[in-house]
Amino acid sequence: MGKFGIIHYNLPKEWSLGQFLQYCRDTGFEYVELSVADIWDESDASSNPMDGAVQVGTLVQSNGLKVSALSSGNDFVVLDEMQIGSEVDRMRRICEAAPVLGTNIIRTEGGRPKEEVPESQYVEAMAACLTRCREFIEPAGIKLAVDNHGLVTNNADLQVELFQRVDSKNVGANLDTMNYLWAGNDLAEIDRFYEIIAPYTFHTHMKDGTGSLENYVGAVLGEGDINLSRVVACLGKVGYDGVYCAEYEGKEPTPEGYGKCLDWMKANLQ
Repeated sequence: MGKFGIIHYNLPKEWSLGQFLQYCRDTGFEYVELSVADIWDESDASSNPMDGAVQVGTLVQSNGLKVSALSSGNDFVVLDEMQIGSEVDRMRRICEAAPVLGTNIIRTEGGRPKEEVPESQYVEAMAACLTRCREFIEPAGIKLAVDNHGLVTNNADLQVELFQRVDSKNVGANLDTMNYLWAGNDLAEIDRFYEIIAPYTFHTHMKDGTGSLENYVGAVLGEGDINLSRVVACLGKVGYDGVYCAEYEGKEPTPEGYGKCLDWMKANLQ
């Protein structure tokens, strides 16, 4: 039986967190991926992610839902020692709060390209930050699921090189099914990426669409160019038993679009 989730993203902006959770419950989702912004106002120096996690965790549970992952919004493409320390300390605070929500998975960014970090040092920079995180994630059983998001980590060969360099069972991948195509990789290469990233996958974003970069158009699952059956087969081969988390970016009103994505998952992931 599949575990079906939804990311707290791309839904009506006027919805409160409570309204989002009610929608998830009423639509039939079982899991939600939340953002660190849902529990922590980082612009407020007095805000504490732990306090927010207690409040939000209670709200999630009252709706009969579970948290599949907490997204961190970090940037590990840094070489400056002070920046590294700041990013790692921030991640520590997020990791301490996650179990209060009932999850041990942090959906982690690689980071953003920047002039002061040459592309040839992307892996080195990210690995340095992730390696420092080992001291607090491994004893706590926290898993950092590095997303193939943006323009740095949207290449499975680079991701695998990164994971091998960090060498921790607690550092792996969030597999976003669309993002490799969004970044401009061709479909044959993407099919290979699914196979090599599957053994490292802790969490997923089930997403479909067509085109790359500025030509990208989101779609309901099963209505775009993504070979979703290939994704499911690769994950099944390695015994993936985590959450399949819908992320919808199509033009159709998002509550309806997410509902159709759930219908696809129930029909294809049993």
